This record gives sequence, C-alpha cells and structure tokens, in this order.
Amino acid sequence: MRLDKFLKVSRLVKRRTLAKDLCDQGRVEVNNKTAKAGTVVSVGDLLTIQYGNRRVSARVESLKDTTRKEEADMMYTLEETSHSDAR
Repeated sequence: MRLDKFLKVSRLVKRRTLAKDLCDQGRVEVNNKTAKAGTVVSVGDLLTIQYGNRRVSARVESLKDTTRKEEADMMYTLEETSHSDAR
C-alpha cells in the first residue's frame, strides 16, 4: 500500500493531500529513510512523522484499503511520541 494512502486510512494524517505534502517536505520516514508518497509500506515497517514540533513513530500492524474510524488505530502501534520545545 502507498504511504500516503496508509497515513490517510489509518488516520495518522487527516487528508491524503496533506500526507503527500508531508512526504514532499521530507517529514516522513519509513524504516529511518526519508520516504516519498508512493513508497510501499508493509506490515512491520516503522513510520516516523514530523508534525511541526511533534514527532510520532508508529509500527504498521495491518493494511486495509478502508476502515471505520473506531478501527483505524488498530492499523498501527505507537512506538514513540516526542515534543521539541522551540522557545
């Protein structure tokens, strides 16, 4: 499954276009390598997303083309969340 689609379906990112923009800006990594929107993700991959000053790492648990809101968080396991204070 494409990275941008996984981010949208899993609800780690609200819209697929936003997921693509994050990838284009180099703010998404798959297995510690900067990833493009078309990068294929597999079960077990580690995703790291930089949202402004917040960094989220999640492990891919399952791949689904569509999912209900209540089940979206079962597609991944959060590994780490960190904030960097830019004061």
